Parts: sequence; C-alpha cells; structure tokens
Amino acid sequence: MTQPIDPRGFLYGDALDPDIAARLTADALSAAEDGELYLQYRKTEAFGFDDGRLKTASYNTDSGFGLRAVSGEQTAFAMGNDLSADAIRRAAATMALIDPAGTAKAPPPRGNNRHLYTAADPIDLVPFADKVALCQTIDAAARARDRRVVQVSVSLTGQWSVVEIVRPDGFVATDVRPLVRLNISIVVEANGRRETGTFGIGGRELYDRVMQPETWNRGIDAALAQALVNLESVAAPAGEMPVLLGPGWCGVLLHEAVGHGLEGDFNRKGSSAYSGRIGERVAAPGVTVIDDGTLGGRRGSLSIDDEGTPTQENILIEDGVLKGYIHDRLNARLTGVAPTGNGRRESYAHAPMPRMTNTFMAGGRDDPAELMTRVKRGIYAKSFGGGQVDIVSGKFVFGCTEAYMIENGCIGAPIKGVTLIGDGPGVLTKVEGIGNDFALDEGVGMCGKGGQSVPAGVGQPTLLVGGLTVGGTAV
Repeated sequence: MTQPIDPRGFLYGDALDPDIAARLTADALSAAEDGELYLQYRKTEAFGFDDGRLKTASYNTDSGFGLRAVSGEQTAFAMGNDLSADAIRRAAATMALIDPAGTAKAPPPRGNNRHLYTAADPIDLVPFADKVALCQTIDAAARARDRRVVQVSVSLTGQWSVVEIVRPDGFVATDVRPLVRLNISIVVEANGRRETGTFGIGGRELYDRVMQPETWNRGIDAALAQALVNLESVAAPAGEMPVLLGPGWCGVLLHEAVGHGLEGDFNRKGSSAYSGRIGERVAAPGVTVIDDGTLGGRRGSLSIDDEGTPTQENILIEDGVLKGYIHDRLNARLTGVAPTGNGRRESYAHAPMPRMTNTFMAGGRDDPAELMTRVKRGIYAKSFGGGQVDIVSGKFVFGCTEAYMIENGCIGAPIKGVTLIGDGPGVLTKVEGIGNDFALDEGVGMCGKGGQSVPAGVGQPTLLVGGLTVGGTAV
C-alpha cells in the first residue's frame, strides 16, 4: 500500500531538517521578546477560458522562509526563497540588529489540533484535462442559454500550501491549506448595448463542489440574470436616500468600511475612528459585528493564524456597543490583551499584521420584504463591485453591479451607475432594520492591506440604512 505523503516533506530535506530549524530559530531569536521562523511551500494553478478557447494555463511552485524577531515595538524581518540552514543563518544576522528584550519572553500560542479543512491537494486530485473540459463545458452551456450572450469568461484557480511556525521556545505548529475558486463572467448584447454579469464561488476545499453541474449551472444562471437585468437598467438618481443592502456579498462594505477600523494596529496607534472606545455605543441597537476564523471550509478561515495562534470567534460590536478589536501577537502584547488569532501574512516574504478572517454582521428579526415596504423612495443594492476606502476614517465609495429603485415600498426599475458614498462608523448608526436572512458570501473575497493580499470572507443579512449618499448618472 502506498504511504501518504507527509506535507512537511515539502519544507524539510537534505538542506534543512526540523531539529536544525528549531535550533537555528532559538539561536537567532535568543535576544528577542517574541518572533518565529515561518516556513512555507505553495503551489498554484490557474486556468483562463475566454472567447471560446483556453487563453491561459499556469502552474507555479514557491517555497521559502520568513524569520522575525520582535522586541517592544521593534521588528526585524528577513526572508529567503531557499529552505536551507545556510540561508536561515544568513537571515539571522538581521535579527541581531534588534534591541535585546527588556521584558519577559512572550509565551507561546496555545496548542490546537483542530482542522477546519482537508489537507488533501486539490491540484493533484483532478487531471489537467478535466479542468480544461470544465471551463469549456461552462462556456458552451452559457452561450446556449440565451442568444444575446456574446462573450463568456471562465477562470478556475487552485492552491495548496504547507506552512510551519517554529518558535524559539520549542513551539511548532503546522497547517496545510487548500484554496479553490471558480469565476464566471457573461457579456450580453441587445440593440447595440452590452452589459456584464458575474458569479464566483470557492473556499478552502477541493474542486469537487465547483465541478458539480448544479454549482456551475447556478453560476451561469446568476451571471446571466445579472447581465440581462443590467441590459434593462436606467440611469441612477443622485442624492441622499435610504438604501436597502442585500444579504451575503454586500457585507464587503462592512468589511472595508468598518472591519479595518477594528484591527488592533490602527487602534493601538490611535488612528482609527474606534480607538479608545471599547464599551461605547458605536452602532444602532441590534448591530452585532463578528470576525470568526473558525467556520469550516470558508475562504477566510484558518485552523491557526500565521503566528500559530488558533483562530476564534471574536465579537467586535454587540448590540451596537464596541466590545473589542482583532489582534496579532505584537499588538495584543503592547495593549495588554490576548491575541485573537488574526495575525496573517500573504506569504513567507511578508511579516504578519492584524487582519480579518470572515467578518460579518449577525442576522436580526426583520422580514426582508417588510423592510422594503418601509422605503418610500430609495435604492436596493443587491451586489457590489469595486470600491475605495480610507481605512483610518472609514470613508468609502462603492460601485454596485446590480441595483434597483425602490418606489413606494416596491422594487422598481434596475439602475446603472450607482455608487454609494459614506463612512463606515456613520453607516452603523443609521441602521434601521436588520433582516432575518443572514448569509455569507460565496467565497471569492480578497482583502488588501499594507501591500499584502489575503483571502477573506464577508456576510450580512438584508440591511436597511436610513440614509446614504447615492452618486448616480441621471441628469
């Protein structure tokens, strides 16, 4: 019988073994208050199917280490793409530049044997030809749906990563992380007008779900429906008006406009609108905001963060009252609280920082249909596209990919060119209704901060905001 491959075998070999890695880490960080050696092996594949043919197919492997020493607010960081003892020894010279720790050594993270996702490799389990055939099948099925379809784009990506955190106190933690994603984009044309609809789905899982016909057929239907709705859209109005936000993906507004302001580094430095406000009312009653990295298989979930701390459910705002922030080890230690499992990094080439995992607003008790009846004239935003956010102030501008007018409590014409303008802290105080239809997004989110991008999840129920500035295109 073939023995299963040990994932750690991708990190260790003739040039480096676990005992040497532990010894080098202990020596390099002997004068530091905290820190770790972060080892990573990662392979990624991506397929792009466009204009009825396979346009791109890529496969990449990458490995390396990041060595970090921390004392007080000082951080020394060195990285290399050579997993060898010699390379780590060279990196250790940088650690010597940090001031010796003036306090006791930071304790290691608590142990954790929980696994939130499979350790299997999605890339190797499905033949190359089957992935190409999936893209081709989706393309053909989408074009057959409607004669107005003029272009279909399909992208399929998979990743498998092995990470190990080695600390100078002997703590070692390993995590094996799969990640897949399927995206479908459909362009329709009628009467000289073209519009686009999109759909995406994924998570920390194998390709099984995205390759199921019921999944990609649902994706085709959703993308096509959005495109056809946009064909009928009219120019959006402008001005301040009530906005009804749809469930699920619309939580990206909460993530960007509010979530970043609850990260520990901004609050420790006093640069967030939420700094020093724990225990204060910062949102309307009923608003509860949670960051939870423990949801099985979700895109933003991690069994352990990139410092070895187990992820957990963090209630940030409860019934409108600020309860806490999300922290990595450095910011938690400097503010006298426990790490929350939110120390994340893009790869071995980056130092960790406090980042969100799956951030969402909990569901309420209101009937979504009843919430719409409260709006005499306003906007129903069903899906968002891109946006810009000032992390410190929370001011944002978001574009809607699918939106409708609400007239006298009923959904009206689809509208085009809708932008929502406001600030995150202000939006939370204007929440007038929280639906009972909580949903997480489909699993396509990416979060950017400090030049690093990491997978993230969002979610919310239908949400009625009393007043937002709507930028439109109607004259």
